[in-house]
Amino acid sequence: MSMFKFLPAQRLFSIFSNDVAIDLGTANTVVYVRNKGVVLNEPSVVAVRAHTSQVLAAGKEAKEMLGKTPENIVACRPMRDGVITDLELTEYMLRHFIRSVHNDRRTLVRPRMVIGVPSGITQVELRAVEDAARQAGAREVHTILEPMAAAIGAGLMVQEPSGNMIVDIGGGTTEVAVISLKSVVFCKSVRIGGDEMDRAIVQYVKRKYNLLVGERTAEQIKIEIGSAMLDPELSKRSVQVKGRDLVTGVPKTVTLTAQEVNEALLETVASIIDTIRIALENTPPELSSDLVDQGIVMAGGSSLLRGLDRLIAKETGLPVRVAEDPLFCVVKGAGKAVENLEFFRETLMR
Repeated sequence: MSMFKFLPAQRLFSIFSNDVAIDLGTANTVVYVRNKGVVLNEPSVVAVRAHTSQVLAAGKEAKEMLGKTPENIVACRPMRDGVITDLELTEYMLRHFIRSVHNDRRTLVRPRMVIGVPSGITQVELRAVEDAARQAGAREVHTILEPMAAAIGAGLMVQEPSGNMIVDIGGGTTEVAVISLKSVVFCKSVRIGGDEMDRAIVQYVKRKYNLLVGERTAEQIKIEIGSAMLDPELSKRSVQVKGRDLVTGVPKTVTLTAQEVNEALLETVASIIDTIRIALENTPPELSSDLVDQGIVMAGGSSLLRGLDRLIAKETGLPVRVAEDPLFCVVKGAGKAVENLEFFRETLMR
């Protein structure tokens, strides 16, 4: 007699399916597989043949095609500001990633998914995420707020009756949340993040040097010499920037210093700090006292901007630390939720 005969259906599903957690980010899509950990980290970019559903590339390979494709190929980012802007392309991209994750073994049943979503998401945008996941092959879809997932992934004791503040700065959104007893006490979400920083650099170079550069170039500038607070060593650095001269229309190269990039990012960084201040002002006093000791934890890829943690500490007067592996905090938190759905059920969106 089969050993599986008397097992409940839900238990059988968990044995045979590789349940997954997904951080469907504006800049990167990260996939976590049950009992395996993070198995995929790719840019949220997909390239398809125009007017067909044929996926030519997704992730890093598709990102290389951005702005360089002929008319019969469409390469784009189907996510903007943390939400889906093109449902069909998101579905293609998700399916491609899930297939690449499961290429080593065919699962007998479709996986359950827990997907991180920004707290400012609308019902329409939430429905789009769930529909895309189901069309990509999920049998059951759960969503979790990104700041909650980031707090779990950063190792904060979210189940305790004490205040925890998480600042999750991603590609498209910044989420600031105060969490206690597995619930969000207060959350503020603004659609400002790494992409906005890139656009600020593009506009600065355009305004000061009449030079047009792409967002990919701006992102590289930010990674190389971008900062929220300048230090003496960084202030001496510079990079060569190539783009199109808006006056003559021909390619041109200029030298951009770290101080200029810092100036370009000031407004965006100030908006993030204002969001943190609003969250602190709306935190109940008993939880505020906890934050004096516990401080602020930063997550998300854009939290790695040089000096941002020091600047936030200076402006708020609170201790600030960047979580370990900040890029993976959301997906690790969602992964813990998918591995223990009953314990974390209260943290999932209803």
